[in-house]
Amino acid sequence: MLVSILFLLAYMLLTASGSKGLSRISLESTTIFDVTKYGAKGDGKTDDSPAFMMAWMAACQAQQIDRSIIVVPAKKTFLLKPISFIGPCNPTHVYVQVSGNIVGPNKKTDWSGYHLDTWLSFSMVSGLTVSGSGQIDGQGPIWWQNACIGSPAPGTSCHAPVALMFKRCNGLRLNGLTHVNSPRVHITITACNNVIVSNLRIIAPETSPNTDGINVASSTNVNIRDSIIGTGDDCIAISGGSSNVEISGILCGPGHGISIGALGKGGADVVENIQVQNCTIRKTLAGLRIKSWQGGSGYARNISFKAIKLDAVYNPIMIDQYYCPTQKDCIISTSAIKLSDISFIGIVGTSSMDKVINLSCSESVACTNIVLDSVYISSITPGRKVYGTCINAHGRASHVKPSFNCLKP
Repeated sequence: MLVSILFLLAYMLLTASGSKGLSRISLESTTIFDVTKYGAKGDGKTDDSPAFMMAWMAACQAQQIDRSIIVVPAKKTFLLKPISFIGPCNPTHVYVQVSGNIVGPNKKTDWSGYHLDTWLSFSMVSGLTVSGSGQIDGQGPIWWQNACIGSPAPGTSCHAPVALMFKRCNGLRLNGLTHVNSPRVHITITACNNVIVSNLRIIAPETSPNTDGINVASSTNVNIRDSIIGTGDDCIAISGGSSNVEISGILCGPGHGISIGALGKGGADVVENIQVQNCTIRKTLAGLRIKSWQGGSGYARNISFKAIKLDAVYNPIMIDQYYCPTQKDCIISTSAIKLSDISFIGIVGTSSMDKVINLSCSESVACTNIVLDSVYISSITPGRKVYGTCINAHGRASHVKPSFNCLKP
């Protein structure tokens, strides 16, 4: 047992710190907290939330150690009701190693008395790593298929929760896990700095509502890479207050593509320095999209989409400053988010619709310095003509097919 624990520790530290850092780490400064030692049954039926909370409190409050490791063992399934893991913690680094499976409640009545915004949340934990080969199952179908009509029954709710939320967790690392069937968004990263997300699988049916893969809001220096995301909404969405975000090596689909926004619904929003590259987008409702509501203020700038492969994508390239998904009670306003310095370079593939480029900018606040270069998009139907359109978009296009001449200087 000791040998296996030391091997696990070495693997985790190697993943999080790199091999050079491993040689400087003392195992004596690390303590392991196995949730089964705190009473977790792992039978998929017993509520293991109290045991997980006891393990968390012990790991977070541990004294005179640099690293705590919370172990969720393999070959077990742990049922958790809504639970919040709150810092700050005494150890410099807290690792949550998920080798087993975690599942949510399978009845809405099990949520009675809990805050319904989030199922699993981590807040104010610096140096947090959540990794492993396990699976986190949000039991989404009970929320998708049994939506309330009219007033909800006592003890139930129509507001589906986010599966996994990280808030004010600087130095966050997420690696290796499989996330399936969230009630709503699978992973939300809010107000975090210095984040690396890698090698995840996020899966839900394309018909599941609002099941975004990863949402990033008010966060800086975020790197999302080398992951497979196929859900019923955006694979990745970048919201207001975010900057210095790099996205690469993502296989996206089904879903709604990779999006900036929607911005401006609550007033002022700012997004800048976003880079999306070397991704494949397959059979999604949208491909590369920037969306904002009328009436907003602020800006989105320095955004690049580069080396993207498209496969049967609906709405491959889209700027939509008239975003209103319900098409009911839409805001009509002359104010808008200012969009500038946006590039689409090396975008190649096929579309399942005829309008493959749609730059619909505000008639009162133009999009400026829009660049399209080496963009080649054709129809999935051989020989079928495709085209692009613009509204108040300024910039330049070169080496673009279909012919695209509507950008203003």
